[in-house]
Amino acid sequence: MEGLSSKDIYIFKKQLEKLRRYRGKGTELISLYIPPGRKISDVIQHMRNEQGSASNIKSKSTRKNVISALEVIIQRLKMISGIPETGLVLFCGSVPTKSGTSEKIETILLTPPEPITTYKYHCNSQFYLAPLEEMLVEKETYGLLIVERKEATIGVLTGKRIEMLKHLTSGVPGKTSAGGQSQRRFERLRDIAAHEFYVRIGERANEIFLSYPNLRGLIIGGPGPTKEKFAEGNYLHHELKKKIIGVVDSSYTGEFGLREIVERSKDMLQNLDIMKEKNIVQRFLREIVKGDGLATYGENEVVQALINGSVDTLLLSEGLNKYKMWIKCSLCGYTEERTVENPEGTEAKITGTSCPKCGDGKLEVVQTKDLVEELSNMAEQIGAKTEILSTDTDEGKQFKVAFGGIGAILRFSS
Repeated sequence: MEGLSSKDIYIFKKQLEKLRRYRGKGTELISLYIPPGRKISDVIQHMRNEQGSASNIKSKSTRKNVISALEVIIQRLKMISGIPETGLVLFCGSVPTKSGTSEKIETILLTPPEPITTYKYHCNSQFYLAPLEEMLVEKETYGLLIVERKEATIGVLTGKRIEMLKHLTSGVPGKTSAGGQSQRRFERLRDIAAHEFYVRIGERANEIFLSYPNLRGLIIGGPGPTKEKFAEGNYLHHELKKKIIGVVDSSYTGEFGLREIVERSKDMLQNLDIMKEKNIVQRFLREIVKGDGLATYGENEVVQALINGSVDTLLLSEGLNKYKMWIKCSLCGYTEERTVENPEGTEAKITGTSCPKCGDGKLEVVQTKDLVEELSNMAEQIGAKTEILSTDTDEGKQFKVAFGGIGAILRFSS
């Protein structure tokens, strides 16, 4: 999703997660995909036609809910002056309330990060999300290949994720200490076995990498001259040979070896998200180990730095999964803030309990916000950058586990 910030992508993912959880009692959840250039008047007329068709639905409750949802869609469309450049997606339907005892019409309007190409009206017990989920799939892939005489590893780098796809072992015999003709004969046998192994590696690599239509490049690694010999030989398909962007030294095979060759290719891959993430976390760690460096971590410390205006770059983990909750007494005005992981469960426990200040009033949750969005909004207000780190990279995992997923690089000491 080119051009989107990490915050925009995070919010988009969260919206899809919310939509996935919704379930209708019948086929009453409506998904409407409108491509750019479509006339709103034509879409409204289509919705009115669907209302007429919905009157034939046998189930009384489903019929009522579908007709109501279509009316809500029509009214929302009337408020829109034009379709955005990437199109418009509208989800509407009757879903259970938090208590589960009643239903309400839920409406969500999305501007997709990539253009909608096909007009689609879909009515089912779940929202139709496939076109939007497809937009989250990383489309650019780099092939990774480690070659040595004893073994080989084939993998891919897709977005920020490194995946091992195949590990091969050879039957190439080790060196012999015999001399004379025996030694030369063994060397010839070793060369023949190595060549046959390289042919097998090439066949599997061709089979795997040619299946990726968006393969941007191929990196080959390995110890000594073996990798160069393989890269220069006729083992790979000619289309793959054109895509070799680097041949680098590596000490390992397997998953660790794949990570190693990606790290050693950082100059070639410097514009990729995985490298940007590695660099920002390494910069954060360098400041942390200084002791008095320009970095801090932890929710309270980072919030204070945001209030002070000292944050240059806010770092948040996409795996944080925490929410900020504002609580208020209905009688005396007592307020409280909490950070929770389960907002719905916490709200159910809090609502209606006695106020700890006056004892007579009842507590209620007045607002709940995703903590990542709340902190990134604070950063935006002071002109700080926000980087939302994945949990696909080693650096992203380390940041989540060791620092709780909340950190900041500072402009100056708070």
